[in-house]
Amino acid sequence: MKSESWDEYVDAIATGLRGLEATDRSGASLPAREAVTQWVTLTREVHDRDGQLFLFGNGGSAAMAAHMATDACKNGNMRALAFSDSAMLTATSNDLSFDQTFSLPLERLARKGDLAIAISSSGNSPNVVRALEAAEKLGVNSVTLTAKAVGNRARTLGRLNFYVPLRRYGWAESAHQILLHYWFDEYLNRYGNGAM
Repeated sequence: MKSESWDEYVDAIATGLRGLEATDRSGASLPAREAVTQWVTLTREVHDRDGQLFLFGNGGSAAMAAHMATDACKNGNMRALAFSDSAMLTATSNDLSFDQTFSLPLERLARKGDLAIAISSSGNSPNVVRALEAAEKLGVNSVTLTAKAVGNRARTLGRLNFYVPLRRYGWAESAHQILLHYWFDEYLNRYGNGAM
């Protein structure tokens, strides 16, 4: 792989963000701004009913999930949890199956009307897909952030789905982090610290 200049690297991520495809559960396209507005509205509905946000992903996406759960608690006055506890992850993987690392805590903790946010560069991680399927059965709304393959499985499972057409993990994760901050900054711009 040839070396890239700073401008080429930044341009690749920006191109992916400009090419973001947002869809609803039926696969119908939504303008990105409208999809983010719907996401902000779903988030506020969770806040107003004292529901909870659940965020999850693997690797770098897990770190982003933990970061955003922290921001939601600290800055948004919300109940939010990232599924990144090492004891829960390893016990579930070892004693049950890796596929259940996110679905098990979701099944135990989530209630109808909560919001699950799945972050997955591939969109095909078995534990992410299984958690999204569990969310649907529980009546939990879900939002997906994916990249890489356009036909990834997670992209068909969220109430709102955000896909960035980027094939490299670094680019995809950078784009997802920007999208997450945009969503939550828009939430805070609209509702402040959640105390309104």
